[in-house]
Amino acid sequence: MTVANLYHDALVARARSGHGKGRLTPHDASARLDNPLCGDRVTLDLVMREGRIAAIGHEVKGCLLCEAAAATIAESLTGRTPAEARAMIAAVTCLMKEGVSPDVFESLEIFTPVHRAKSRRDCVLLPFGALEKALSPF
Repeated sequence: MTVANLYHDALVARARSGHGKGRLTPHDASARLDNPLCGDRVTLDLVMREGRIAAIGHEVKGCLLCEAAAATIAESLTGRTPAEARAMIAAVTCLMKEGVSPDVFESLEIFTPVHRAKSRRDCVLLPFGALEKALSPF
């Protein structure tokens, strides 16, 4: 597994897209998670309206994989229900652990090579863990 395989053009573009970049004030829920092994930190804010995620904001202090995952969350889940967000969390967890993902979320495909780099899986999963924590009241 080479670094080039992990950091391919589509992943870099997603990380640099800026989807959801920045904290939301006010927000209905927020969660922060740290990965002490690599130093990544993610804070994720949610605004909820009528049972749906109206807005997602994030602040990432971490690697490109972490940034791409947070941008994927903001791009893919705005307007979706908490149940749909939890389905995406399950799909990305399956992708990282087993190397397969349900076809429901095409936006996760860019993370497929990360499954083969065990030490980097947590970088992708950290923003999804923050999302799961932020969704806990809903």
